[in-house]
Amino acid sequence: MPRIYLLLTALLFGGLNVATAQLGISHEIGVIAGPVAFQSDYGERYDLSTNSGNTGFGVGIVHYLNFAYNPECNCLNSYTYFNDHFKIRSELSYNKTELKHFGEWVAPERTSVGAQQLRDMRGSTAVTNIGMQLEYFPLSIRDFTATNGAWAPFISAGAQFSHYNPEATSVNGPLTVLNTPVKYRDAFTNDSGNTWSAVASVGTRYKLTELSDLMVDLRFQYYFSNWVDGLSPDPTRYPENKANDWLVWLNFGYIYYLN
Repeated sequence: MPRIYLLLTALLFGGLNVATAQLGISHEIGVIAGPVAFQSDYGERYDLSTNSGNTGFGVGIVHYLNFAYNPECNCLNSYTYFNDHFKIRSELSYNKTELKHFGEWVAPERTSVGAQQLRDMRGSTAVTNIGMQLEYFPLSIRDFTATNGAWAPFISAGAQFSHYNPEATSVNGPLTVLNTPVKYRDAFTNDSGNTWSAVASVGTRYKLTELSDLMVDLRFQYYFSNWVDGLSPDPTRYPENKANDWLVWLNFGYIYYLN
């Protein structure tokens, strides 16, 4: 992991703890993990085999600011709609996906040189993210906190800073003029980079014990770059590849209440 992410994580989590220690805000910390479906320039858009084939795995650590509970007095804060329905989530996560072409253009009956070059292409991308989301709970956070076995559905939205490390190659070795399809010959890179991403998710918590929850959420993450997978064909010549890279991530998590 780049050193900048370790520094940002320390500043983010440490700063939040210091800034909220005297403000009557409690903290939660947890871990998340689950499968990732990465949508990129590999494969055919809207193709089921692409969606199911270009999958990877992600893990992360999360931190929440809980405005409903005051650790200073071991009591609930005075009621407001915000503190009973919102939490702020900060996160450091990592996901990696192996990539290849699926769909009509690599079907077995296609025997052209271009089709074989597509079948031979391989790729991967590893992405580290750090950022924050605002989570909205339509049901009462207070009631959920006090009831073991309760459910707390939520939706969230936020932004993350993402560092990506792609690799584009072929089963025959590094990509060259001889083994790269025409549309990708001037449109691939193995250089890492940075971009921003927008995140939205829907999920729920389950109250496991007084101080712990189980969590599941389905995330949509849109990167403001088309180079996250290492490929970016000219969108004016190949409009089927004009969209930026994005992913869907099904997370399972465990959350522990620190205060």
